[in-house]
Amino acid sequence: MSGLKKRSRGATVGVAPAETRRIGRPRNEETRKVILATTLKLLESETLQSISIEGIAREAGVSKATIYRWWSSKASIVLDAFMEHHLVRTPMRHDLPPAEALVDHIAALIDSYSGWAGRIVAQIIAEGQSDAALLREFRERFQYGRRAAVREVLESWRQQGGIPAHVDLELLTEVLYGPIYARLLLGSAALHRDFADQLASLVFSMFGLDNASGRRP
Repeated sequence: MSGLKKRSRGATVGVAPAETRRIGRPRNEETRKVILATTLKLLESETLQSISIEGIAREAGVSKATIYRWWSSKASIVLDAFMEHHLVRTPMRHDLPPAEALVDHIAALIDSYSGWAGRIVAQIIAEGQSDAALLREFRERFQYGRRAAVREVLESWRQQGGIPAHVDLELLTEVLYGPIYARLLLGSAALHRDFADQLASLVFSMFGLDNASGRRP
């Protein structure tokens, strides 16, 4: 009897097999893609503020429970949809010299922000002014990663002798990105390829950078 009780206690407190420890059902990749694609489609004609989880679920042909199983909020869905759509279109290339990689990235970013992606980013930042959690999630999941990619290229450029030791790489990053976000959020001027070329050339000149690629931006 005591042996039976001992085994029973062991079964209760012991580590369960992996398959019994799963919490919730695994995410179905096809359903996930449908939900994200539906979110993107809705955002083509509606704003982030006007769409709802109910509307996404209805258009995607899934239940609200399915969405809430994978995402905690509407903002999380929008961020996933945006990042999956945007990141592949604004890569930081590693097959180019640092100066060229930065010019290429800035041009791709400006081209993307001149359309749908820019409207979404502007709406996320605007809503984030009254929703600290959304703004924090945007920074942590998107902005910090992009800045890290830029920092890596700048450090590589410095190692090659193209960036003087006294140049603050964080400030250089801010000066590269700042005018883009100013135009995006304030609408003071258009985002276009000529602006991308002029911005890179001006910033490189301001900081006394040696375009080690031999190609002027």
